[in-house]
Amino acid sequence: MAKKKNEQTIVTENIISMDFTEEMKTSYRDYAMSVIIARALPDIRDGLKPVQRRILYSMKELGLAPDKPHRKSARIVGDTMGKFHPHGDGAIYDALVHMTEDYSLSVPLVDGHGNFGSIDGDGAAAMRYTEARLSDGAMTMLSNLEKGLVEFTPNFDESEKEPVVLPAMLPNLLINGTTGIAVGMATNIPPHNTAEIINGVIACIDKPSISLPELMEYIPGPDFPTGGAIINKEEIEHIYECGEGRLRVRGKCTIEPGTAGRTNIIITEIPYTVAGNKTKLVESLAGLMRDKTFDEIYDVRDESGKDIRIVVEVKKDRDAENLLNGLYKKTPLEDTYGVNLLAVKDKQPIQFSLKAIIQEFIAFQKELYTKEYTHLLNKANQRLEIVQGLIRATDVIDIIIEVLRGSQSLAQAKNCLIHGDITDVRFKSEASRKLAAAFDFTEKQAEAILAMPLSKLIGLEILKLHEEEATLSTDIESYNKILSSEKELLKVIKTRLKGYAKEFYSERKTVLDSIQNTGYIEKVVIEDIYVLIDRFGYTKTIDSSSYQRLTPETLAEYPHIVSMKSDDKLCVFTSNGNMHQIKAASLPRCRIKEKGTLIHTMCKLGNDELLTFASFNELFDSILLFVTEKGYIKLVSGAEFETNRQTISATKLEDGDKLICMKQLSASEYISGGKKVVMLTAKKLSLGFLLSEVSEFKKTSRGVKGITLENDDRLIYADCIDTSEETGTWSGRQINYKKIRTRKRGAKGQRATGVYPV
Repeated sequence: MAKKKNEQTIVTENIISMDFTEEMKTSYRDYAMSVIIARALPDIRDGLKPVQRRILYSMKELGLAPDKPHRKSARIVGDTMGKFHPHGDGAIYDALVHMTEDYSLSVPLVDGHGNFGSIDGDGAAAMRYTEARLSDGAMTMLSNLEKGLVEFTPNFDESEKEPVVLPAMLPNLLINGTTGIAVGMATNIPPHNTAEIINGVIACIDKPSISLPELMEYIPGPDFPTGGAIINKEEIEHIYECGEGRLRVRGKCTIEPGTAGRTNIIITEIPYTVAGNKTKLVESLAGLMRDKTFDEIYDVRDESGKDIRIVVEVKKDRDAENLLNGLYKKTPLEDTYGVNLLAVKDKQPIQFSLKAIIQEFIAFQKELYTKEYTHLLNKANQRLEIVQGLIRATDVIDIIIEVLRGSQSLAQAKNCLIHGDITDVRFKSEASRKLAAAFDFTEKQAEAILAMPLSKLIGLEILKLHEEEATLSTDIESYNKILSSEKELLKVIKTRLKGYAKEFYSERKTVLDSIQNTGYIEKVVIEDIYVLIDRFGYTKTIDSSSYQRLTPETLAEYPHIVSMKSDDKLCVFTSNGNMHQIKAASLPRCRIKEKGTLIHTMCKLGNDELLTFASFNELFDSILLFVTEKGYIKLVSGAEFETNRQTISATKLEDGDKLICMKQLSASEYISGGKKVVMLTAKKLSLGFLLSEVSEFKKTSRGVKGITLENDDRLIYADCIDTSEETGTWSGRQINYKKIRTRKRGAKGQRATGVYPV
């Protein structure tokens, strides 16, 4: 029992008390900072995120220089993940692919071989199929790693060392830009022209107090690899000053004559915001044509090969300039690029101005070049020490040989060379002994002398040693001069930057302009169209010329054909007494062989049964006859149906009743009096009466009895015909109107013998 008590005491002592709220805050803060510093944001010095830096360093370790063969991407990803970045092969490979994209970066850092995706939005092939190596641009970030210019830190498991930052000699952050989303913050730095950025850096070196307007004479604005145009040039200075803002970017378009009297809008450059997803732009253009948003578009084609060429074919006699303004408004052909110059400095995310980024780069270059020339100076001094020792040794080589032959061990000979210790060393003469006693070579010189091959004693080799001594002395003098003067140091920095400007030179691709948006002016061309509805409800419209070419056999396939104007609305009446409206512009314009669109999807009919169709413009000037299954009838003025609502109730129905007939009559037909109503019931009874016996009601009224039905009977057919008509058709059967006796409205039906075949 005591033992259990002791055990309980031990458990109690291991309980840790903490404030849960404070722990959540601390843990989330640590997580957020980890994402910000170690994942999402670039370092202000080399402009790289950690994953990019680790990929490039791994490739350097694998020896994948630009002049070496490509290596499988899977090997690069595996090395990076196993040694430095244990966050998943997918993320590493995505970063590797991005560094190969010449449509995303001004100076790609990886030279890819194989399918690394395209500007269309095609994804890269799996890493086992692609190969890669470092590009020339990447070597400007890596070439001086062996000189100890940057600090190294242990990797995640302390089995390797990795650089904290790369010794970037190129202002990569501004040249290639970057995008990253962290916790509560994001960076979005646009790419720039390499030569312009380098010229701006040099100008800032020459004049540290340079103003932003002066700096912008060298760096007028971003330069996107995809070209296009920035159309709010006036905003760039504000963005560069405060470090954030919005750029309006456009694709490059030209208007050219097309075929058959049409005009073509040719898109040759796309906005940077759709780089890597050109297909999205093409689909949006095709969607505008398909949905008839812009009726001016005749066709959209992507004729791109190595260069971008998207063709928007404009219909004959339409304004291409006006359409182009509409495309800018409705598609990604014009987009907004949000700039945020956010980067990490001393493990803190900071929003920089353009000049501040350049100043940070210059300060980093001073540090790198100072370390580089200190390294070169030390190396030259060490070599000079050895060369001078070898030259001096060649002058007394005979004495040195005697020392070697007279020594009992290598250590004894080395001791004699360094300290002149001749104890126990045998010499041929006293003179040689005295000369050897005066030796005072340094330890490094002594080691070099002892390792010197006999071939160095050849006259030509001795001459080379003297020449090397002179060269080293000159180099050391030059290095000391550079290290002792900031002016000389900056001169070296500028010289190398100018070399990079020539090496990576490219013409500016993005045009900078100030353009006010010109709105799209919708020019409605009113034309005669025909709406064709087949027996299944599939609907399409054709123009009048296409309609005139249709054969009677083709027309017979469509039980409903409505003639209307292109600015009209199609009114759809259903058996449940509703009227739906569809704008003619929303109806699909199709070729006669195309199926069309199901009308139920255009006006949300659901399971309602289609009854008839009408043009709204004609409906407004008409008188409408409504007949229901229970025999109610009424006339309603078309003016009552004027509405902007998509769906309204066309007539009032009793429970269990439904509309079986809606007949559209012109005012003259109604007034003339030469019309009669004919009805047939399910029990094969018929009735006819003059239209003049039907009164006009409001659409909210039920109407009056048109026929008196037996309890178990119902009306199955009704129509309004000319009194002179003898026959008609219904459900594929011929109706003999002469057999339907004309009586009074509201009477009972009579046997419909001979009215239609059984």
